[in-house]
Amino acid sequence: MFAQEKHPSALAEFESVVAAAKGKQVVMFLDYDGTLSPIVKDPDSAVMTEEMREAVRGVAEHFPTAIVSGRCRDKVFNFVKLAELYYAGSHGMDIKGPTAQSKHAKAKAEAVLCQPASEFLPVIDEVCRALTATTAAIPGARVENNKFCLSVHFRCVQEEKWRALEDQVRSVLNEYPDLRLTKGRKVLEIRPSIKWDKGNALQFLLEALGFADSNNVFPIYIGDDRTDEDAFKVLRSMGQGIGILVSKIPKETSASYSLREPSEVKEFLHKLVKSKQS
Repeated sequence: MFAQEKHPSALAEFESVVAAAKGKQVVMFLDYDGTLSPIVKDPDSAVMTEEMREAVRGVAEHFPTAIVSGRCRDKVFNFVKLAELYYAGSHGMDIKGPTAQSKHAKAKAEAVLCQPASEFLPVIDEVCRALTATTAAIPGARVENNKFCLSVHFRCVQEEKWRALEDQVRSVLNEYPDLRLTKGRKVLEIRPSIKWDKGNALQFLLEALGFADSNNVFPIYIGDDRTDEDAFKVLRSMGQGIGILVSKIPKETSASYSLREPSEVKEFLHKLVKSKQS
């Protein structure tokens, strides 16, 4: 079954999205890498275009908007540079409310700070050093410290070395039963094994915004990676809002709609703002 049939384009079906959201408060959740910026070889150069920043700024003027990323929160903020947004870094383990006045934020949401994995900071630093040392022998491997979690990037590693890299990472993690390993797009993710993911971050933010158990809310979550599925599943179980998967190719997903690439995400955000203005 072709995913685009199962999960039709959010652009082609835009009218039905708007109809479903009618009379409800839209809350926007956006992943960063692969959603707002293209996936690039060097994670440090994953900058978003000025046009995309404008599109996100426009959305945030009309709807509470959060960036939810696996990266560390400060790094994502430095890419996006919009102070009126909520930021959830480290796969949602580090959440902070807007630093600039946001007309949507309740006073209590302005001061939001949620860091459910703080006790893991020393362990993450220790494992980061160990992984950096053990993977140094594999050309192209790169360990990124995302504060409450780690990413081992292998986009620049020769395919025949992928297995060896994963074995090395697993051997380091054998010493740390409190950490878990998951796989993303050419990346191994290491996180504390607490029950907290992008889905929990979505629920936490909805609650902070005053929409706990509300029937008047319509969350839209746009993301491209496996970790975004946790958020898509939460929306399905709430029976509210929609998940949109960013992918050029059909994938198994809990999202309801799809967009092919960041340029389509930008177009969708523009359409959303237009529909609100009209």
